[in-house]
Amino acid sequence: MDLIERLGIEAVNDGTWIGTKSYGWEHREKIKSISPIDDSVIAEISWTSEDQYEEVVQAAQAAFLEWRKVPAPKRGEIVRQIGEALREHKEDLGRLVTLENGKILQEGLGEVQEMIDICDFAVGLSRKLYGYTMQSERPEHRLFDQYHPLGIVGVISSFNFPVAVWSWNAMIAAVCGDVILWKSSSKTPLTALACQKLAAEVMRKNDMPEAVFNLITTDRVIGEKMALDKRIPLISATGSTAMGQKVGPQVSARLGKSILELGGNNAIIITEHADIEMAIRATVFGAVGTAGQRCTSTRRLIVQSSIFEEVKKRLIEVYKKITIGDPMDKNIMVGPMIDYGAVEDMQKALKSLRDQGGEILFGGEPIEKGVPGRNYVTPALCLAKNEYPIVQEETFAPILYLIRYETFDEAIEMHNGVPQGLSSSIFTLNMREAERFLSATGSDCGIANVNIGTSGAEIGGAFGGEKETGGGRESGSDAWKFYMRQQTNTINWSKEMPLAQGIKFDI
Repeated sequence: MDLIERLGIEAVNDGTWIGTKSYGWEHREKIKSISPIDDSVIAEISWTSEDQYEEVVQAAQAAFLEWRKVPAPKRGEIVRQIGEALREHKEDLGRLVTLENGKILQEGLGEVQEMIDICDFAVGLSRKLYGYTMQSERPEHRLFDQYHPLGIVGVISSFNFPVAVWSWNAMIAAVCGDVILWKSSSKTPLTALACQKLAAEVMRKNDMPEAVFNLITTDRVIGEKMALDKRIPLISATGSTAMGQKVGPQVSARLGKSILELGGNNAIIITEHADIEMAIRATVFGAVGTAGQRCTSTRRLIVQSSIFEEVKKRLIEVYKKITIGDPMDKNIMVGPMIDYGAVEDMQKALKSLRDQGGEILFGGEPIEKGVPGRNYVTPALCLAKNEYPIVQEETFAPILYLIRYETFDEAIEMHNGVPQGLSSSIFTLNMREAERFLSATGSDCGIANVNIGTSGAEIGGAFGGEKETGGGRESGSDAWKFYMRQQTNTINWSKEMPLAQGIKFDI
């Protein structure tokens, strides 16, 4: 198809990249890239073997020894050029994300813009990477700290943000002097290949070290090898809590570092002091965007009793207007789920809700007519209680649970009363409620918002969560420190040898 030809990946369907070169052999196992729009096969990508994995890691190790010597501002210049390449191909990349992932085109384009934005952020960061000077207790001594590159950063990405999360890690890690080993989702390998190819072209044009950006397309077996590999000091993994519960202990057992972006069971509190129309708009986008398949999707709506019926009525009215279908159509608001297995999981969750005493107010059914394929559902609006077992879980689907509260303390307790802790929001025009929500006695999540929804985070802030969401931070703020090792330095420029704490040791 023209889209793939324009991106130059039609004849480059080798799923293993060592820097600027792709590798794949005919006898290797291949994986099909399948569009959730209509279950059509887009391409076949060669599977990374264990011996190829070893070649990639060894090449990355060698590249790191050279890349860390390149001054950080020059590394930033490389990232700037990658950002320009993404700008040039934004439209095609956005369409490819939609084709392979199923999110509507506006979201596909937004994901590419997120990559461009993080490149811009990383360029500025390359002129900083600052340490601090402290005051030494010893005369004529200088005490300071600085940061050095770690080495290979392993990035394990998920299908729901097939390229943006890679860029959060890869662009920051690159300006920090690290090299990247990317294991893309097996459900979205073609978008990964397209981004890898653009980065490779920039590296080649600038005559930079090979194997700074590397890609493998593989299954959980080699993903586990990454987690256990002592040559990879940092693993950044995005996925389910169950995945993180396996990866986290494997990395920590070898005393490695990990950034785990796992499950979210995100809630919005709507108080009686809220601008209800603003709250409705944010709730619907958070609940049905990407067909409910974001880690930051809104899954619980905790509403004050006095406005509960009004909010419920407005949501039903809006849900009836949601357009569902081909995500390439600009008039469509919700595209398909990633595959039919996700549709079946949603139906199981809704059955569990009914069995536990909940009620489906609207939607929830698979759509069989008027859509291009079988992976489409009507977003579900449900009545529930926070303590229901199914509400305590993260179902990766467009299911929104409406929960009633009486007192504000009760709302906070219910909000925090789930195992996950990623994103959170409150809608209120009451300053005391807003400040309480952001305080130490308020939201226990890594992200807490006032009068905006749970999804749609800007790259300038650090992204990550608490509790079963895993821990660690990506993207903005000072998340760059996760990709470097901190070193404390002391320089004695005196003619004496005093010891700290006033210890006397004369020889």
